[in-house]
Amino acid sequence: MESATATARPSIAAAPIRAWSWLRENALKIYTGFALAYMLIPIAVIAVFSFADASQNRDHLSFAINNGFTLKYWEHAFSVPDLNKALMTSFKLATLATIASTAIGTLMAIALVRYRFYGRRASNLLLVLPMATPEIVMGASLLSLFLIYGLALGFSTLLIAHIMFCISFVVVVVRSRLIGFDRSVEDAAADLGATPIETFRYVTLPLLRPGILAAALLAFALSVDDFIVSDFNKGTTETFPIYVFGAHLRGIPVQVNVMATMLFALTVTAIGFVLWQQRRAERLASVRPEQEV
Repeated sequence: MESATATARPSIAAAPIRAWSWLRENALKIYTGFALAYMLIPIAVIAVFSFADASQNRDHLSFAINNGFTLKYWEHAFSVPDLNKALMTSFKLATLATIASTAIGTLMAIALVRYRFYGRRASNLLLVLPMATPEIVMGASLLSLFLIYGLALGFSTLLIAHIMFCISFVVVVVRSRLIGFDRSVEDAAADLGATPIETFRYVTLPLLRPGILAAALLAFALSVDDFIVSDFNKGTTETFPIYVFGAHLRGIPVQVNVMATMLFALTVTAIGFVLWQQRRAERLASVRPEQEV
């Protein structure tokens, strides 16, 4: 009996040690799980609210789930004209800003990585400033600039502002892709008789495409989501975030939750496509011709 008790005591004492050891081994996974839950639970709540019947409590976002679930808001997702107009304005603004900032930012990244010129280090520093500057400072500065030059606030000033703060993010993303770029494939294309334009089109651009797509996706998301800079420089133009901010004072329509869920699903799909492109580019870059024996 005493021997059985003596055997049980070490096992009981070792239990906290095993638990502590397991916790140390899985601490990073647990932390990552909590971080992801912290970011994704609000989005999940919005998705649930898009199916909830808010007919008895329409003036509040925090309506009770026990009112029941319905698909009527999804069936009439575009039944609010002002909301549709604001959403289309945001999409138009984000599309134009993405195209312009991606084109300018990609060329700037190529110049900063592959060429040496006077002021290159200062340019690298200045590119980070818009990312580190508080948005309220950036919005007020741009507003002052437009007023000094007598520009009427509206869609044009919004477009200039969005292109300005998106360029920095594009340059950083594309530059990180260029830093790890294997230029020997370009040299091989040149040795085979390809012109610089053909080399860029058929070799450089396909390998840079995942980074460019990722930068464009980031620029689009930043433009669609921006509120502070847009609020300073909007004039009479109303974007989706500005509409939501104004609507919460009088009662946000449930269609906002539906459109937010659609935008999240669209973003996830786009991210999945970019990740697939990146893996494909990595496989292409890892291919090497077989050496002759």
